Amino acid sequence: MNRPGREAAVRQIMERSVARLPPELHTDAVRRGSRVLRRRTLARRLLWLLLWAAAVAFTVWVVVAEPWVVPPSETTPPLTGW
Repeated sequence: MNRPGREAAVRQIMERSVARLPPELHTDAVRRGSRVLRRRTLARRLLWLLLWAAAVAFTVWVVVAEPWVVPPSETTPPLTGW
């Protein structure tokens, strides 16, 4: 049997048979899919919350620490001319 003949035979078999799924398969798939969506939504919200908290913490640190200011000198210059 050549390739077109095999394809025609497969098409006939697929058209004859009616796809029957177990009735609980659909409900299980919907339940699992909704669970996955809830988990993804929760994970996305937690990541946004973490990003927001990091931005707030960075902003507070910048305001308090003022890292752009030059620290004061730790040694005093020598006193001359006394």
